[in-house]
Amino acid sequence: MKSLVIFDLDGTLLNTIADLGTACNYALEKLGYPPHPISAYNFMVGNGVRKLLERAQPDADSETIDRLLVHFRQYYDAHCTDHTVPYPGIPELLRDLVAKGIKVAVATNKYQAAASQIINHYFPDIPFAAVEGQVEDRPVKPDPSVVFAVLNASPTPKAEVLFVGDSGVDIETARRACVDSIGVTWGFRPVSELRRAYADNIVNTPADIFRLATAPFCVS
Repeated sequence: MKSLVIFDLDGTLLNTIADLGTACNYALEKLGYPPHPISAYNFMVGNGVRKLLERAQPDADSETIDRLLVHFRQYYDAHCTDHTVPYPGIPELLRDLVAKGIKVAVATNKYQAAASQIINHYFPDIPFAAVEGQVEDRPVKPDPSVVFAVLNASPTPKAEVLFVGDSGVDIETARRACVDSIGVTWGFRPVSELRRAYADNIVNTPADIFRLATAPFCVS
């Protein structure tokens, strides 16, 4: 049985794409750029807000991205829970893991203030061992630094850790951190991306995560 399950946030615990896309469109329109369909954002998110904005407006220079980032955060901080919802079965999974004595944590490329706000809003009853988001001077995933930050906050042997995410970025993060990975099929990226990244496990339901986390043998 694993001792710690670390979750990605966007596309894994919560469907945040509508609020992320709306905030990005707001920022683009503030500077006179055309918006994108919300569905287009599935392939823009995953590497932090700055990279999201660079993908949304690839011709923008660094100074313009800085301005877009200000508008994005201004909007997103006030509207990050407008349309976001937990994926079916996720609240129950988190409660079941905690009840089993397995610690849960979050490692996300979402900036720290928003990550903390959203987790506190949607999962106020879950005692997360750590919620680690993007902070200044720490590289974003797939760099494993955010996983190491979780392990610093909640020391756990790597053999007893699972990392759960919906993208190749998450699977690569787990590989670089030397922990077992689970790719989920309900997120923002296709299953083919998880396979190309060599996910140790690919699951279709939160119940599958519980089964793997509580298995008596290594899941990889």
